[in-house]
Amino acid sequence: MPRGPTLLAWAAVNPASPASTSGSWRQAWRTWILGALLPVYLLTTFVGTLARVDGDSMQETLNSGDVLLLLKYPRWLRAWGLPTPYPRRGDLLVFRAPADSPYSFETLWGVRHRPYNIKRALALAGDTVVVQDGRVVVNGAPLAESYASEGFVQDQPPLRVPPGKVWVIGDNRRLGSSLDSRIYGPVDLRDVAGVGNLRLWPRPGLIRR
Repeated sequence: MPRGPTLLAWAAVNPASPASTSGSWRQAWRTWILGALLPVYLLTTFVGTLARVDGDSMQETLNSGDVLLLLKYPRWLRAWGLPTPYPRRGDLLVFRAPADSPYSFETLWGVRHRPYNIKRALALAGDTVVVQDGRVVVNGAPLAESYASEGFVQDQPPLRVPPGKVWVIGDNRRLGSSLDSRIYGPVDLRDVAGVGNLRLWPRPGLIRR
C-alpha cells in the first residue's frame, strides 16, 4: 500500500499543536492586518476616499446622491509644510463648520454631532470678500459665477479672511438653501477634510470652477 496518502490522512485529523495555532494567528495578523487593512487605512486617511452628497445646497452643480472622489492628500501636504496650491479659489471643499456656531450641529439617533458639508471656496486667507447687490465680490472684483443658481443673496459687509481660514458658500443661492460662511463665518482649514472636485457618479468628470 502506498504510504503517501496514509500520511496525508493522518495529518488532516491530527490536532494542531499550540505552537502551530499561535503561528497561524501570527500569519493571519501579518496577512490581513498589515497586508490588507493597514494599506486601506493609510489610503483612506492620507490619500482619498469617497463622499456622498446629501442635500441641495450645491444645486445645480451637485445633487443629493452624487458620489465624489474626496482627495485628502492636499490637506496633509499643507499640514506638513510641503508646497501645494491647496486650497484654490473655486475648489469644492468637504469640511465641518465652525464648532462655535449653533448651525454646525445635527442630532441623529439622539447623538449630537458636527456633520461634514460641501461648499465652494471663494475667498482665501488675506482676501476681502463682500456680498453686494446679490454678487460675491473678492478683493474689489465681482466673481463671474456661471455655476451659481439664480436667487436672492443677502448682502454682507466686507470681511477680511483670517490666516488659516477660507470663506465658503453654496452654489444654490436661493434664500435659505445653504448654510455657509454668510452665516457662520470663515472655516478653519483644520476642519477641512479635503477637495471634492471630481464626480464619480452619476455624471463622471471634473466639476466646473
